[in-house]
This record gives sequence, structure tokens and C-alpha cells, in this order.
Amino acid sequence: MSKRHSCKHKIDRRLGVNLWGRAKSPVNKREYGPGQHGQRRRKPTDFGTQLMAKQKLKGYYANISERQFRRYYAEASRRVGDTGENLIGLLESRLDAAIYRLKFVPTVFAARQVVNHGHVKVNGRRVNIASFMLKAGDVIEIREQSKQMALLLEAVESGERDVPDYFDVDHKAMKGTFIRMPKLADVPYPVSMEPNLVVEFYSR
Repeated sequence: MSKRHSCKHKIDRRLGVNLWGRAKSPVNKREYGPGQHGQRRRKPTDFGTQLMAKQKLKGYYANISERQFRRYYAEASRRVGDTGENLIGLLESRLDAAIYRLKFVPTVFAARQVVNHGHVKVNGRRVNIASFMLKAGDVIEIREQSKQMALLLEAVESGERDVPDYFDVDHKAMKGTFIRMPKLADVPYPVSMEPNLVVEFYSR
């Protein structure tokens, strides 16, 4: 399992963006990288720009390893259509990403934990694999025994985020449906994502 959960604020500062749009992000006060050399500003190379785009997109999903991310890119390039758009669609099809988009949890980190602990069902069957890939029409719901968890109730009642239109959700029943694989323009990222640069990075 990735250990990025313990250094998520450092990720924000290293990338120089409030990656998850959280009020507690240190970038809101210090818009420079961590460490004694963090305030140095250097003009990025083409490689540096591509790497930053890749790190930003991979970091947003919180718990994806480099090996997993590279596999998603390979699958996206194999499919028909724009590779960058395909990559976004695959990432948003992950079960932990869906739990976060449906507002069942407050953060992407919590989404992985909730799935791993067996609180989620897909099409009536319990699934505890965060990287489980959803298909159009799949129904995601919180197990009956877990619906009173404080973490979930607070997230559902929060007005911090909206549920994107590629999901249909019933927050009272804590159940949602994955309607379709989204495009980049459909995904409510708090910061600008550039999957085209990610494609260039891996195409070198």
C-alpha cells in the first residue's frame, strides 16, 4: 500500500498546487516547495513540465503506484480514441475514485480505506479492492451495517463538493450508479490537469 497518506501536504507543496482543493492545504499559505531550497524558482524544462503533469495526475488519486499508473497508460493507449481522455476515464472508473465522487467519503485517502475495510458493495457483492474497475451501469452502495459511520454521514451532508453527472446518487440510501466513463471536461478537478503532457511523458 502506498504511504503517501502520511505526506499528502508535502505533495501539495512540492507540486505548488492545492491538489485536492482542501481548506487545510499548506499551499494556501506557502506557495513554494518544502525544504530549505523550496523557494528557489527555476524555469522548468519540457521534461520537467511533463513530469509535473504526470505527478499531479497520479498524486491526485492518492494511492496509485508508478507501476499501476503506467499500466493505466498502457491500457489507455491500447484503446481506440484519444489516449489522454482514455486515461482519465480509466482513473475515474476506479472504485475508490467513485466512492469519493459520490461524496460517501471526505477524501480520496478515506475512500481507499473504506473500500479496503469492506464497507462497499458493487452490484450487491462486497468488494474490498480499491482499484476495482467499474463498468457503465454498475451500482455502488455502502453496506447496511456501515451506513451509520460518522465519517460517511459527515461526508454525505457536506456541501464542499458536487457529484458529477456521470454518476447518479441517492445519498439517503447511500447508493449510486456509474452511468458512463467520463471525459476530462466532465471531471471536477480542483486544479488543471494536462493528460496530453502525461502521454508525451510516457511516449518519450
